[in-house]
Amino acid sequence: MNKNDIKIITADMGYGHQRPAHVLKHLSSDKIYNINNYEGIPEWEKEYWEKSLESYEKVSRLKKIPLIGAGIFKIMDAFQKIKPLYPFRDLSKPTIQQRYFYSFIKKGLGSDLIKKLDKANTVFLTTFFVAAYIAEYYNFSGDIYCVVCDTDASRAWAPVKPRSSRIKYFLPSEKVKERFLMYGVKEENLFVTGYPLPKDLVGDDKEKILAELKRRIINLDPEKKYRNEYKSLLKSVVPDLKKDDESLKPVTITFAVGGAGAQKEIGKVLLNELILPIKNGEIKLNLVAGVRSEVRDYFVECVKEHDLTDKNDKVDILYKDKKEDYFNEFDKLLKETDILWTKPSELSFYCALGLPIVITEPIGSQEDFNRKWIISMGGGVDSLDVSHVEEWLPDLISSGRLARAAVDAFLNAENKGVYNIEEVLHFEK
Repeated sequence: MNKNDIKIITADMGYGHQRPAHVLKHLSSDKIYNINNYEGIPEWEKEYWEKSLESYEKVSRLKKIPLIGAGIFKIMDAFQKIKPLYPFRDLSKPTIQQRYFYSFIKKGLGSDLIKKLDKANTVFLTTFFVAAYIAEYYNFSGDIYCVVCDTDASRAWAPVKPRSSRIKYFLPSEKVKERFLMYGVKEENLFVTGYPLPKDLVGDDKEKILAELKRRIINLDPEKKYRNEYKSLLKSVVPDLKKDDESLKPVTITFAVGGAGAQKEIGKVLLNELILPIKNGEIKLNLVAGVRSEVRDYFVECVKEHDLTDKNDKVDILYKDKKEDYFNEFDKLLKETDILWTKPSELSFYCALGLPIVITEPIGSQEDFNRKWIISMGGGVDSLDVSHVEEWLPDLISSGRLARAAVDAFLNAENKGVYNIEEVLHFEK
């Protein structure tokens, strides 16, 4: 299979579906198609998707409002809630959410794009479950693959009629495979590959991860507590790491807001509370606004309050007009990042790069599961009260706790998802 055989389809809804599609774009010679926003999309379809996204983003931002906002979010989240994994049981019954989507699919939602893309011997590769529904409903002639973008998945990700469906899934873990078996999906359609992380951050033999991991261990273990206690383990993981290596200050923190712009206020508090070590060159802070211009403007004003310009070597603001440019620059930023500070979105998987995560409050059922997964991998810690970060963050660093998180996640979490997906597809490089 080569680049001419694969069509990549995603959804222009935040970053969760588009980030993995961007990572996989080298698999196709064509552009990436957004099921809800492409050239020539019927007006009624575009309006449907716009209203759906607008409602979701509004509710996400409402969550921080006590009582009313939290209540509204709880109602919405109930429709996409992931049930406990145990005990093993039959969860194949379709949900209200799925029936809702199918009511529009039967009216023609997505049929126009399927007609445009359907050619002989073409593979439909999507990171959005509704797109997979649509391709199957309208009899896309080639194979249909769907990449699961969270550490666990609600019933909505599986087909309405799972036992007769031909949709194949790339799954992040064996546990998610168990989940899909409960949803009634045939085992032959399930491939445990891991989440697709950027090749440029992984390396064919994980050499790129290991180069950055060495630097992070040194930076995040200034008192050598972790290195002294786990020297036997480290000798097998990074054998060229020397005990007397000095810290490579500053410690670089990257704070990333979600696609809906939620939690931007945390970035301001981080800047305010860490301003002394930032100005002293002990910490560098990257504030990631993504493609949200209003978040960028908010961060710019925060920086100005501390007599810093928006372009300096102490604080960096990442903003791009286009998501593709943002994803590219974000990946570059991660190469110099020691701590990723974010809510447990699809970025949860990035701890597998040997990148410890400080986890902010989850937004929704999916992120609750993502948080638990990060903790289970040993790849991060929950954020404590950020207004006192100047006290507890130095303790985390001096104890070597974050250095340990970097190594644990590298060892425990799958980081070669892209390579594994290529193998399943028999992709010709």
